Amino acid sequence: MNLSSRLAALACSTSLLFATGLAMPAEPPRENQSIPVRPKITGVAGIAVKTKDMASARTFYSTIIGLDEAFPISNPLGGAGFTTFKINEKQYVYVSSDLKDDAESRLWYVSFETSDARALRSYLASNGVAVPASVDPDPEGNLSFIVKDPEGQDVQFIQFVAGSLHARNAGRFLSSRRLSNEALHVGYRIHDADKVDTFYKDILGFRLMWKGGNAENQFRWISMVVPDGTQWLEYMVDTGTPSPRTLGIWNHLAFGTLDQQTVAAEVKLRGYGAAATPKIGRDGRWLMDLYDADLTRVEFMIRKPVQTPCCSPLVDPIDKPARLVSR
Repeated sequence: MNLSSRLAALACSTSLLFATGLAMPAEPPRENQSIPVRPKITGVAGIAVKTKDMASARTFYSTIIGLDEAFPISNPLGGAGFTTFKINEKQYVYVSSDLKDDAESRLWYVSFETSDARALRSYLASNGVAVPASVDPDPEGNLSFIVKDPEGQDVQFIQFVAGSLHARNAGRFLSSRRLSNEALHVGYRIHDADKVDTFYKDILGFRLMWKGGNAENQFRWISMVVPDGTQWLEYMVDTGTPSPRTLGIWNHLAFGTLDQQTVAAEVKLRGYGAAATPKIGRDGRWLMDLYDADLTRVEFMIRKPVQTPCCSPLVDPIDKPARLVSR
């Protein structure tokens, strides 16, 4: 099998999920007014990060990872516009050239897809979350908005809309060189899991899949599945003052694969000079870590464990949908 065919088969082997302002005070529910119902949150829509050198970012995300550079979009938080790297029709990596200081976080925001952005805004407001005054079409034509989690991290929710820039480019920028066609999860540094749970678990309905750490009774990595899908957010619990390298490890994106060895060999052939070494993680899964030039981690993961996970049961919605439990 030639390289193009092998990479196409590798990409197709991953499980691809295709789901067909200013802040203002939260709106308290009025007397006799029905409480809004949470619309669906179906998956990870992407991650937005900063770089000092867009040329290096292009080399990493396009040449090494194999994602096509697609259309530019505006940055909803201000600053330089985003260069867009397309994973699939509903998942993207957004990169801006706004990194000025090596000590600052590279993460702008993580993004999740919802079936109804306006209804989700109303639902969050009814639960005491500060939300934008309204949800209007963004510059790309989708319905999206950003709120802050309980620790101040920006989180985007997006409803992809027919006729938007993303929709008009359906079927384009889907490289046959992609080493994966699905982002399994995003993760970012938090301080207090119980505090962050008040947003993701209690209000939004995210569900525990696994929690663990370097010791059996240490829970520093906590995987919370979206309420209406199979992808997840990973809390990276760190109460200290992480170095830029460590912060880049915590704030990350993970791709799915079924062939870790092929990915490892291919990134070396494409010029990735650092170590690309598959290993079995504490959750019993094969994984491999790569880093862009600004130290943001990109993980490749085989979803199904090959060893018994440490620390807590791993309850994957793909395997055991009826057994999902809350933290």
